[in-house]
Amino acid sequence: MKVTFDKNRNHSLALQKANNLKIALSLIKNPKLSVDEEAAKNTGSQLVDEKTGFALFNTNAILQYVFQDFSIKHPFAITNLEPILQTTKENNQHVEELVKKTIENYLSSDFDVNASNLIMFANAYALDFTNQFKNVQLPSVVQEALAILAKTMPRDSAQFKHTKASNIKQGHYVEIPKAGEKILPKENEKNILVTSALPYVNNVPHLGNIVGSVLSADIYARYCKSRNYNTLYICGTDEYGTATETKALEEKVSPKELCDKYHKIHAQVYDWFQIGFDHFGRTTTEQQTEIAQDILKKLEANGYLEEQSMKQLFCPVHKAFLADRYVEGTCPKCGYEDARGDQCDKCGGLLDPFELINPRCKLDNATPEPRVSDHIFLSLNKLENNIADWFEDSSTKGKWSKNAKTITKSWLKEGLNPRCITRDLVWGTPVPFEKFKNKVLYVWFDAPIGYVSITANYTEDWTKWWKNPENVKLYQFMGKDNVPFHSVIFPGSQLGTNENWTMLNHLNTTEYLQYEGGKFSKSRGVGVFGNNAQDIGVSPSVWRYYLASVRPETSDSQFSWSDFVARNNSELLANLGNFVNRLVKFVNAKYNGVVPKYDISHLPNFDALSTDINTILKQYIEVMELAQEKRGLELAMSLSARGNQFLQENKLDNSLFNDSPDKSDAVVGVGLNIINTLASVIYPFMPETSEKIYKMLNVPALKIDDTFHLTILGGHNINKAEYLFTRIDEKKIDEWRSKYSGQQVK
Repeated sequence: MKVTFDKNRNHSLALQKANNLKIALSLIKNPKLSVDEEAAKNTGSQLVDEKTGFALFNTNAILQYVFQDFSIKHPFAITNLEPILQTTKENNQHVEELVKKTIENYLSSDFDVNASNLIMFANAYALDFTNQFKNVQLPSVVQEALAILAKTMPRDSAQFKHTKASNIKQGHYVEIPKAGEKILPKENEKNILVTSALPYVNNVPHLGNIVGSVLSADIYARYCKSRNYNTLYICGTDEYGTATETKALEEKVSPKELCDKYHKIHAQVYDWFQIGFDHFGRTTTEQQTEIAQDILKKLEANGYLEEQSMKQLFCPVHKAFLADRYVEGTCPKCGYEDARGDQCDKCGGLLDPFELINPRCKLDNATPEPRVSDHIFLSLNKLENNIADWFEDSSTKGKWSKNAKTITKSWLKEGLNPRCITRDLVWGTPVPFEKFKNKVLYVWFDAPIGYVSITANYTEDWTKWWKNPENVKLYQFMGKDNVPFHSVIFPGSQLGTNENWTMLNHLNTTEYLQYEGGKFSKSRGVGVFGNNAQDIGVSPSVWRYYLASVRPETSDSQFSWSDFVARNNSELLANLGNFVNRLVKFVNAKYNGVVPKYDISHLPNFDALSTDINTILKQYIEVMELAQEKRGLELAMSLSARGNQFLQENKLDNSLFNDSPDKSDAVVGVGLNIINTLASVIYPFMPETSEKIYKMLNVPALKIDDTFHLTILGGHNINKAEYLFTRIDEKKIDEWRSKYSGQQVK
């Protein structure tokens, strides 16, 4: 008798999930039987006797038939696997006895390969929630079977964490750091340090804040990690300064209580948006004080600090000096009536609060009055040549974004002047000099040092990142209004210490994201803020995708509800989601979830396909290395479109499966590998979506590689299809537009 398996025939759920059959059939070493070894590894099949056509579905019945052994002694051994796996807690003791007796059987005598023992072993192993088998020296034939089982366990099972899925090529996957291990620079590797502008702690971030800093940095950090670059992503809340003190007065709490409240809100918002910080800290720490004061002392010792008296605006109502941004008035350059004392949001011009026409205190609308106070200034004029030389070298080699270079050049062209770096406040990093002991460091001098101190809170070996310019490249992401503080003031402070700092390599900045033709405004209830997004009921992946697709890289862009819904329905659902689900469902329906052995020689257009995919990958990597993320996303989605085209041009359907099985197998095998590659390139933008795809494919995360590889091979088991996206009813557009238009604010 010859036993074969028909991979294309439907079968029962019991056999479909019968992992014990994988073990049992691989243990069959009876020389009297001829068993197809490769087919034996395929659990997605029924057993068929070629001569008679007699077929069996039940795992235990198959074993009894193969061995002609119907003397099953234990009641559990004659039960289907599925009901046993649903054993109730009341039966746990009974099951434990079964496991114990089975183990004792192995230990007390040679293992006799017969139907009864195989069924006992397979069921006991499947139910070994006590993990007793881990401590048992099993016969070699059993160990061999367990290895086969481990390779084909579903990705979301506990065992997958310790094994690789079956029939996938190794060497093309993302390297995962060990749990609890700190990420530190490595010799002879590409070490990337990523930061995003520290969000100010006194308010909730809106979508423009998110895409301009933390999301842009997260996309790039995830890209680097998917290339297996040694990457650390650091961020945290910026918590010192007048704005915090003033907001605390508004809310009638202490500055510390305010910071605790908003740090938690920010962390929750970014967690929901799946921002993958390696560490999200804050600037109100001992390390911040220690490092900032050390930098200040070295600047003083090297002659780059000076004292000056300066005129400041003082609010006579709440009796405090006003931070520049807490003075509002009419812009002298463009006439905008709500310009801040440091910058006009309409024309982008940098301002002095005394330049404002009709200045007013933002907190209580009082007219501020000028007062004089002695302060410490950073002598940027003495550092100007050093900063200019560094900027020319860094911006060229690091290929800064255009607006970052333009803004920095304008500062240098105008000439650098000494800049005040202290304030008359209580809430801030104390100045370590006796004369100025009642003052604190200005937040814009202090805040960039937060990147360093937050890293120091992450690891005691922070200098390996921050004082290692030969081996570390620093990438920083922010909105354009933050540029001078990162391209002039902070680098100038580093240069002035005469220490070997890791300095900015690539500065990536965005313009402004507008909301439906206007500005985001928390006070007026206009626009979507971070804590609103999750209330919409749309997944984080869709938000991340849309924000990246409208990322304002070279000019201001618009958030539009119509565009948001259209992109979800036409691009994510109809393009990406359709491609993945169509093929995975086909493999489940026609191949019982097992990748067929395929030969690309049956695909006359494979070379053209491979060339197209490699071209997309090459272009994708080129733009992503420069953090041109909007274009990177377009290229990633073009790979999905190419995958859909591949299925269409090869007409994958029931007819191809029935009439041209070899070609069908090749289309399926290659198509699944396109999906795997697609999952890798969309991961930086939509990590949750990629993880769902990897789960369906039953594979670990694929590295973003330079070329297209067929890493999923024949014989590999995939899982059931899941919907990646859902359609959004277009009626929601007007509902959401109305809800966030400010009309709800009375």
